This record gives sequence, structure tokens and C-alpha cells, in this order.
Amino acid sequence: MKPLLSAMLALGLSQSPALAEDWQTTLDAAKGQTVHIHAWGGDERTNAFLDWVGQRTQERYGVGLRHVKLTDTAEAVARVLAEKTAGRDEGGQVDLIWINGPNFLAMKQQGLLHGPFVQNLPNAEYLDLSPGSANSVDFTVPVEGLESPWRLAKFVFNYDSARIDAPPADMAGWVDYAAANPGRITHPDPANFMGATFLKQALVELAPEGTDLSVPPTDDSFAAATAPLWDWYDALRPNLWREGQSFPENQSVQQQLLNDGEIDVHMSFDPASAAAAIRDGLLPETVRVHVPQAGSIGNVSFVAIPYNAANMAGAKVVANTLLDPEVQARMQNIEVLGSFSVLDPARLDDKARAAFAELPSDPALPALDQLGPVLPEPHADWMTRLTAEWQARYTR
Repeated sequence: MKPLLSAMLALGLSQSPALAEDWQTTLDAAKGQTVHIHAWGGDERTNAFLDWVGQRTQERYGVGLRHVKLTDTAEAVARVLAEKTAGRDEGGQVDLIWINGPNFLAMKQQGLLHGPFVQNLPNAEYLDLSPGSANSVDFTVPVEGLESPWRLAKFVFNYDSARIDAPPADMAGWVDYAAANPGRITHPDPANFMGATFLKQALVELAPEGTDLSVPPTDDSFAAATAPLWDWYDALRPNLWREGQSFPENQSVQQQLLNDGEIDVHMSFDPASAAAAIRDGLLPETVRVHVPQAGSIGNVSFVAIPYNAANMAGAKVVANTLLDPEVQARMQNIEVLGSFSVLDPARLDDKARAAFAELPSDPALPALDQLGPVLPEPHADWMTRLTAEWQARYTR
């Protein structure tokens, strides 16, 4: 009997002997491979964490990890699509992609993804993969085992408590706040996902009662749902930074504006971003995290394997390593990255639960129960249409 299979059976792990044997075959095939993970490269702490993951997979499994840093995930999607169009169905340049929402939907619809594979990862036993769970749905689109979760994301506002009290309790309140404090708030360009998320948060709160954002919009449903949003934005825009005529390119630029005292509020999809930036000397120690009273949009970050990945076995090893409880606890450590884990605490053993309980805290790091309700992402088509409509209205 092979060593991994013997060890799994001795420990009483839930995977069947057949699945354990399949995983050993995957490990054997993966040894010596270098996985090219195409992932956003705009956060140095995330980049450093992925480097550490690569060191771990190299030491334990002989699998290397090379981070291809992206400014937009669509770059990797376009590469895989171009390879498929050219008939390159094997040996693709992209082995693993950090992916979400519209990009996942596009790849799924066009048959660009390998799988399902998640249920065969040994560490999937620590996940809640029940239908409708956060790990099983991506922007309302069923994952169906085609991408593996690795960290939680939740939309938050970071503000400097030395300058202002907590921001408005709801999105509607930003109009009066901006009018009273002209030029002190802004948002990233909606061509960037953070700017688009700001608009989506407003849409979720302002859309007429009964609007179903979980299904793709029609022309009529989009017009009806967004009418209050555009009225709100028309009132907000003149009092934005630079009178709403220009916008930070991304959240990093917006964070620098907050650090420089030019604006009062920064937006992030990472509740630990304020604490992390303070530790790195990129924000004042007085910055704190705010979540709208009714909650904010949240989702799970996933990794997916293209259908033609050259190093498919190695990609599965990396995806499984990202779900290792020890790796997830390191990821959640604010001294390392601070991203919240996707694992179900009820499925962890005592040692793993203790590792999470002992993680360091920070004055600017909210506890999970302080982040309020998670509002589901609208269907990916809403974001696509929302950003296009914003550009049509405000970039003439």
C-alpha cells in the first residue's frame, strides 16, 4: 500500500481508499512540475503569501509555483480563450487562475475550465460544499466543482477615526455626507473591480423592493432596478473628490489618498487591509473599518484550472495546499496576510481550532462577528452592465 494511502487510513480520514489512491496518483504526476498561477499582483502581502505557498509545495511535494502577476484577471481568461481558438488543447500556459464572478462565468460558459475536481481534493473535507453555500456559488453561478475556494472577501470602508466619525450607516447617507464634506470621498474607477463593487453595494441597497439580482438582467429589469441608483449617483457625484471628474485607478491609489489626508475613506474587499496597511506604514494608526448597518457584499475567492493546463496535477496540489488548515491559519494571521479562512470550523480538529483561536489580534482588525451580514453578489451580468452604463453616462 502506498505511503499516503496508509497514512490516511491510519488517521481515519474521510476520503475513501479509492480517492486516496487517486490522490497519490496525482501527487506522483505532479512531482517536478512548476505551476504557473495567474493572479492579481497588486498586493505585496498576498504576493509574499503565494511565494510561501510555493516554498511549501516545493518542499513537501516537489511542486514549484510561479506567480504570473496580473492587473486584470481578464488577461488570463483571454490567453486561455486564444489558445482554445488556436486549437491548443494541451500544454496551455495558464495552470491556475485566481478568479471570480464574470471571469468565472465566461470561462464556464465557453468550456475553458477543467473539472469538476474540488471534491477529489483531500482538504475539501474541511469545506461546507452544500448547495447554496458560499463555497458552492460564485456571483450566484453554481461552482459545480470547477473552482476551489481559498479565502473570504467582504466589502468594507476604511476611515481615519482621527478625522471623522464612522461613515454613513447606509449608502443613501453618502449623498448628505459628501455635500457636507465636498471633495473628501471618492471611489476607484468602475473599470476596476473595487469601483464596480461600490456601485453594486449601492445597487443592492437602493434597488426597488422585490428586485431579483440573482438572475441576469433584461433591458427592462436593468432600467427599473438601476433608476434609483443613477438618481443617487447624480446627487453624489458633484461633491466627490475632484468634483467627480476623475477617479483613482484602483484601491491602492485610493489608499494612498487616504494616507496623504486628501480623502477620508478608502474601500477594500479585505477586512484586514487596514490593519495590514498600518503595520506596513501605509496608513495612520487611527484608521478603522466600517461596514454598512445592513451588511455588505461578500464572496469567496477561488482558484480554477483551465481545461488545457500544462501542469494540471501540480495545479491540484497547489489548490489542495491552499485549503490545508495550517496554511489557512497562516493566511488569517494578520502578521502574514489577515484574510479570513474559508474552512468550516466545525469540521476542524482540536489542534486546528486552537491554531485559529491563538492568532494575534489588532486594534484595526475586526472580528468576524463585527462584519455584519454578508449580502450576496448580484449575478455577474449585473456588474458587466452596471460598469458599461456608468461609463456611458459619466465618461463622455
